[in-house]
Amino acid sequence: MANWELQDLEYWDAKIRDQAEALGLDCYRQEFELCNHTDMLAYMAYSGIPSHYPHWSYGKSFEKLKTLYEYGVSGLPYEMVINSNPALAYLMRDNSLCLQILTIAHVYGHNDFFKNNFTFKTTRAEFTLGTFKAHAERVRRYAEDPSIGIDRVEAILDAAHALSLQRRRNLAVRKLTPDEERERMLHAAEPPPDPYQRLHQRAEYVQPDLQKLPLSPEEDLLLFIRDYNPYLANWERDLLTIVDEEARYFIPQIETKIMNEGWASWVHREILNGIELPQDLHLEFLVRHNQVVRPTPGGLNPYHVGLKVWTDLKRRFDEPTAEETEDYGTSTMTGMQKLLDARATDRDVSFLRRYLNENLMRELDLFEYEPKGEDLVISKVADKEGWRDVKEQLLRNVGMANVPVISIDDADFGHKRTLYLVHQHDGRDLHLENAEKTLGYLYRLWGREVVLESVVTAKRTLLTFNDRGFSAKTLK
Repeated sequence: MANWELQDLEYWDAKIRDQAEALGLDCYRQEFELCNHTDMLAYMAYSGIPSHYPHWSYGKSFEKLKTLYEYGVSGLPYEMVINSNPALAYLMRDNSLCLQILTIAHVYGHNDFFKNNFTFKTTRAEFTLGTFKAHAERVRRYAEDPSIGIDRVEAILDAAHALSLQRRRNLAVRKLTPDEERERMLHAAEPPPDPYQRLHQRAEYVQPDLQKLPLSPEEDLLLFIRDYNPYLANWERDLLTIVDEEARYFIPQIETKIMNEGWASWVHREILNGIELPQDLHLEFLVRHNQVVRPTPGGLNPYHVGLKVWTDLKRRFDEPTAEETEDYGTSTMTGMQKLLDARATDRDVSFLRRYLNENLMRELDLFEYEPKGEDLVISKVADKEGWRDVKEQLLRNVGMANVPVISIDDADFGHKRTLYLVHQHDGRDLHLENAEKTLGYLYRLWGREVVLESVVTAKRTLLTFNDRGFSAKTLK
């Protein structure tokens, strides 16, 4: 049973807010909701959104989480925070007073990060909960419409969910409208270079084809299909819009997982060390904190890695070594000012590229592994010789880097409305089973043949899905 009353949480919340302001944090107004383990499992299944639209996959996720929890295979998060204004966080009712205090302090770290990091500026936090509620109402209305029905709605959602992360990664860069793109191409002295260096042969042209769709490689797959498939019904277009808008909400969180969790862990540590906890609470805090930020054997704990980098970055500016002074020059920034600047302007890839140095790589015992038969074998360690290679491998696997970059190159290939896509191959081949499923979903939404150009085992390959199913053809 919990060893606290509601007024205890209110008392410590006020002290934590004062300490957060003293650190220089800039937060939305924060609201908390107490919930039991069943509520928390439901929020986890629905990605923390209290009024999410229904879909069979969320029910499946809930049952899986519930089973794992009841059999003791996995636990529950201490908290869950929604990027909204005011910010909303869920606290487990059965947690101890110390764990509630730690969690509240951790929440303010996330709150400050959501409000100030540039990747989250593409979404309006004040509209978050209202937007998700409106999405849920529209999906339910379509499902309950006798002329549409739940089966047709879920078929579109299945495909849209599978493709939702196939979109532009850097949402902070404004996308040109079709008219702006035509104007840019029209005034270009040379035809624009193809960033994907497409491998299939095309005739040289002197002037750009301003009627071609898309004019340049298009990464927003769902939005392109919504706008250019004339056979979609309005409710189908709306479902694609809903799924794409929700992906926009989650992508910044994917892109900043290490920074965000590390920042919240650094904040809760600084706050709780500054509010003079009673000795019994302080001892429990040390245990709980170490449980959160300890290394994960054989894996990467974002709390651990993020906290290490944030802590070291502050030290570099407050107490730099002679070598670091030479690297950074004489800076007028304090360590705290540097942290606030970095938390506003970076995402995981740039944050780790800039601040994860050789000493930290060794301290974190990072290594690279590769499959050998049925086993995973360490191939490189972060020693004097190999730390840069290990770091580059890490950067290839954080944020959205694990999601293949696929763009639409031609929406009328061969003048048959074939959708021609190009995979930006980065040395990692596509999993053909996943590629087949992805192209099947694209075919369902586009309604015509879909062709994906990629490289498989070092050979140019066309992967095709049409009314005869999936096929792969190696090109010369």
